[in-house]
Amino acid sequence: MFGNLQSKTMEVIKAMLPLVIVIIIMQFAFIKMPIPLFLQFLVGAVMAIAGMILFLVGIDAGILPIGEAVGAELPKRRSLSLIVAIAFLVGFAATIAEPDVIVLTGQIDKVSQGSISDNILIYVIGIGIAFFVAVAILRIVLGFRMAYLLAASYFIVIVLSFFTPAEFVPVAFDAGGVTTGPMTVPIILSLGIGFSSVLADRSAISDGFGLIGLASVGPIIAVMIMGIILH
Repeated sequence: MFGNLQSKTMEVIKAMLPLVIVIIIMQFAFIKMPIPLFLQFLVGAVMAIAGMILFLVGIDAGILPIGEAVGAELPKRRSLSLIVAIAFLVGFAATIAEPDVIVLTGQIDKVSQGSISDNILIYVIGIGIAFFVAVAILRIVLGFRMAYLLAASYFIVIVLSFFTPAEFVPVAFDAGGVTTGPMTVPIILSLGIGFSSVLADRSAISDGFGLIGLASVGPIIAVMIMGIILH
């Protein structure tokens, strides 16, 4: 545990330190923001670094192992409906807990002055991800090629983009992007890898990966459909 904490600390510091340094240089060279606001930034940066370290250690310590364990246990139940239902629930729960999704929906609610509610949007995004996680797990069971599903999914996205109100199109694509965050990705990947690893004559590499790319299409389609319905 201590070794993992140390490695995650170095990873987070390496990731965050360049941003902090750039802001500090800009503060003294160009921006010259009020001192209280600058100090607030420094305190927030320290808190963000500490939070990310604990978050990533927690992901490695608990979320990844339990995700793989759940994925490995599902095929033993020999119930396709149960497998799909659990994949849907896991995808939905992981998405509505995703920090990036919460930030995006909050910003959209603020900018749209409540016309696009953050409560509704976060559940629509969650349903979109959950549906496609279930489809991705079903693909592993039935052996569909990922390329066919991706092609069909993005074809639907292209068609829907012609009918979706203009203000919902960028929101939809951003919704697809923020779902590839630090909460959703480990859970979905570990679930897929654990699931495919126990199936006979199946490769965890070819079947366990690609789930994120497919699942991220779900929010795009879901938000576009929401825009069409609300328009």
